[in-house]
Amino acid sequence: MKYFSKEVRIGLVAIAGIVVLFFGLKYLKGLNLFSTGNKYYIEFTDISGLTVSSPVYADGYKVGVVKKIEYDYDHRGDINTEVEIDQNLRIPKGSSAEIVSDVLGNVKINMLFSNNPRERILPGERIQGGINSGTLGKVADMVPAIEKMLPKLDSILTSVNTLLADPALAASLHNVKTITSNLTVSTRELNVLMAQLSRDVPGMVTRANGVLDNTNKLTRKLSDVDVEGTMNSVNATLNNVRELSERLNSNEGTLGLLMRDPSLYNNLNSTMRDADSLMINLKQHPKRYVHFSVFGKKDK
Repeated sequence: MKYFSKEVRIGLVAIAGIVVLFFGLKYLKGLNLFSTGNKYYIEFTDISGLTVSSPVYADGYKVGVVKKIEYDYDHRGDINTEVEIDQNLRIPKGSSAEIVSDVLGNVKINMLFSNNPRERILPGERIQGGINSGTLGKVADMVPAIEKMLPKLDSILTSVNTLLADPALAASLHNVKTITSNLTVSTRELNVLMAQLSRDVPGMVTRANGVLDNTNKLTRKLSDVDVEGTMNSVNATLNNVRELSERLNSNEGTLGLLMRDPSLYNNLNSTMRDADSLMINLKQHPKRYVHFSVFGKKDK
């Protein structure tokens, strides 16, 4: 060290620091200077914020990193992206890549493999790229529709505000509250009624069973009654009554003549009056009609 002056030693330390800083920055960016991955070129028309050191994923697994991005000034719209992908990854022919951005703004490349087990893309060849807008893209596609809906939403909100300011709505809500309270009371009373029915129904069922038993007994007794004989007796009685009515309505018999011949009634009535007068006279003057003597003497 005695052969190096102080200035030389400071220069060597500075160079070593620069080298370490260079490799450290590369490492922090995700670039591996000593990697042995295969290089591929992906063509995009819009990289949407893709930068050097952005990751490359296959089926959600990181398989590479973006090494270089070059804009083709001769053919505007063509952007060549150099990516370094793990040499163990086999990319089938016809595969493509897409740029994906998440909500936080992180940008990455996703490899989309084709179903071609026989052919593959060799290192150094080009891969067609595109953009997958993801959730942000869907939101962006919805913006025009949302803009069309804003006037309608404004009109709806105005109508809602008008409706809320209407006193009838407050009255309706008050009525709903009253109805709810009444329903609560009715439900409580219904529960009490159901509980009472639960207690009373067994007794009612028992009494009903007793009534049914009595009904069955009555039915059995009715079934034992000789209905035919009873009806025959009733018919015979009705026939006798019919014959009696016919005789009364005819001119035959005393009762019929009495009911239909006024002269017979008058004669009987006159006879009854004479008999009544005779009885009265007999009571008043019995000696006129009865002559009785112990000695056989006649009174004059």
